[in-house]
Amino acid sequence: MANSDNRLLVQLASYNTNLQADRGLPQDLVDWLAPTLQVSSFLSRAPRAPDIVAVGFQELLPLHLGLSGLSKAVIESRNELILSQIEQHAPNKERYTLIAKVVNVGVALLVYALDEGVGRKVQDVQTQWTGCGPLYMGNKGAVGVRFRVPSEDGGIGEVFTFVCAHLTAHAQNLQKRVDDYNYIVSSLLFPPVPGSTSKSPTTIYSTSHLFFFGDLNFRLNPIPPTLYSDPSNPRNTIHDLLREDIRHNLREHDQLVIERDVKGTSFVGLREGDFTQFKCTYKYDLGEVDKYDLKRLPAWTDRIMYTTYTDSPDTPQVSTITNALYTSIPSYTTSDHKPIVAVLQLPPPSPSPSESSPPLLHLPSTYNPKPDPLANVKKYIGRTFDRIIGYIWWFLTFFGAGSAVYGIGNFLLSFGLWTWYKSRSASSIQIGSPDSQSV
Repeated sequence: MANSDNRLLVQLASYNTNLQADRGLPQDLVDWLAPTLQVSSFLSRAPRAPDIVAVGFQELLPLHLGLSGLSKAVIESRNELILSQIEQHAPNKERYTLIAKVVNVGVALLVYALDEGVGRKVQDVQTQWTGCGPLYMGNKGAVGVRFRVPSEDGGIGEVFTFVCAHLTAHAQNLQKRVDDYNYIVSSLLFPPVPGSTSKSPTTIYSTSHLFFFGDLNFRLNPIPPTLYSDPSNPRNTIHDLLREDIRHNLREHDQLVIERDVKGTSFVGLREGDFTQFKCTYKYDLGEVDKYDLKRLPAWTDRIMYTTYTDSPDTPQVSTITNALYTSIPSYTTSDHKPIVAVLQLPPPSPSPSESSPPLLHLPSTYNPKPDPLANVKKYIGRTFDRIIGYIWWFLTFFGAGSAVYGIGNFLLSFGLWTWYKSRSASSIQIGSPDSQSV
């Protein structure tokens, strides 16, 4: 077995913060970030901090601000808080460097690396974004970060790609979620990988390691009543989903598992830890640790997936990446989602000083993802609509003292008063003109 100290540790975290901006996170992130830092000690002889930390958000801030592009203050605040927390809770007080951050409307991704390790080696850092909402708007979509880490012996090294996504909601929109993923693959494009002779853009699969996570919104298909203690009582039915023995039987009813592992329509080549080890991450009553909203059937909407170049397409559910931890954090109660987190140990790096290009993922022969030639046109069409709708929405919200509905009412009332005043003034002028006087 390879020396575990030679295998990079990657920590991934994701949270749908329910449009709350700075209110969406507590100031102490120990419950979310520290457990993963502690798990690393089981993988090496001494406590060890992750080499790379990637944190993704969905519904980062109120939608009208996101569409308007007014996310800078929120993402900077998140960066400062996360950086301070991962350094505070690092086992040996390690320091981290922000490799990249990217945000589109409400989807954001921040990637950090150890100062004394990967952080000093990183090259070719790139960020990208795409929208898959109506008219390619960014209310749904994905953001990505890609970079290269040269090998210790001077080789070209390996390419890392991180993608944070927010797909279409509601149980009945399964096909739209599948389409969202495939559109992200074709439109979240990066420059050619180093050493490539092609000048064409590349998809997220042109990489050595791929990490895909976020609020993917996949739900549970109808579940046989035999799995429930009392199917006639919805409250008991939902309560049963909190039980570990029930949860382990629900994997085959998970829409994402069916589409990925059975039908092969999306997330091709990606692996995942056992998500049934933790409770469904959606939908909770606000302010509650363990109480689901009875209006929705709970589901694992928030997921973390991955694959690496040493994974074989012949064994699609087996990975050479060690999944050391995959869990949710129930104590966060300001959103109807629970945050999730994972710690992954990558396989030993490829010794390739003579290679002119990095190792890339091996995909099934039946799957050949291609870039959309109109990807840039579509993304900027979406951004144009984002800004137009965002600015109008922002104006109405401002005019309504924080409520767009009141803003519309105030606008219509003001317009009506202005129209009435203009017509009244016009009538007064007409009555008082010389032509209207009697001879």
